[in-house]
Amino acid sequence: MESLRSTARRAGMYYVLVAILTPFVLLYVPGQLYVAGDASATVANIAANQHLFVASILVGLFSQVLFVLVILALYRLLKSVDEPLAIVMAAFILLQVPLSLVAMSNEVATLQFIRDGAAFSVFSAPERETLIMFMVGVDRQGVLVSQFFWGLWLLPLGILVIRSKFLPSFLGLWLILNGLAYIALTVIGLVTPELRERAFTLAIPLMFGELALALWLLIVGIRVKKQKTADANR
Repeated sequence: MESLRSTARRAGMYYVLVAILTPFVLLYVPGQLYVAGDASATVANIAANQHLFVASILVGLFSQVLFVLVILALYRLLKSVDEPLAIVMAAFILLQVPLSLVAMSNEVATLQFIRDGAAFSVFSAPERETLIMFMVGVDRQGVLVSQFFWGLWLLPLGILVIRSKFLPSFLGLWLILNGLAYIALTVIGLVTPELRERAFTLAIPLMFGELALALWLLIVGIRVKKQKTADANR
């Protein structure tokens, strides 16, 4: 039991770190650098703030490593509840890791394009800006696709939390709603992108489900007595 308790705390610690770092990559840096509909301003911002762009790439890579550790820890914690479902949970979210790495590779290519302008002198300035904006757009669409898998894995995770008996059921329900919100945002972003910002604002309360689980695991941990009872009944 001490081992499971330690696993829960470790999963919570990694998860909280991911929750702290991810907004920097997905919200803060794009908000500072990207100007919708203005290629010249976006390219100028990235060129003038390359340190921030590089920091976003590095933090993104570190976050992916931490996220894999979260997945492994949660799998170990929840496999006794329903191992096949725990495998599905892990598989769903691991699918987004290569997608995120491809998106970050695209960011590296964008940085190279800006840093080594002489090598691309065959293109005119407007053409270079258009290409950079295309790569930025591909990166943002990659996030949209990854978001679908962020939602998909929360569905089995929520079910496992509800069934576990050593974590509160309300967290499991919150995770399921969180997952459905991510999936809905992906669909809205692809079908009616003009509504995505409004939908995101409305979905914000639902999207704290992961942070709630992370903080619970880190601060409260698992219910030891109930877990023992559950083990005795199996």
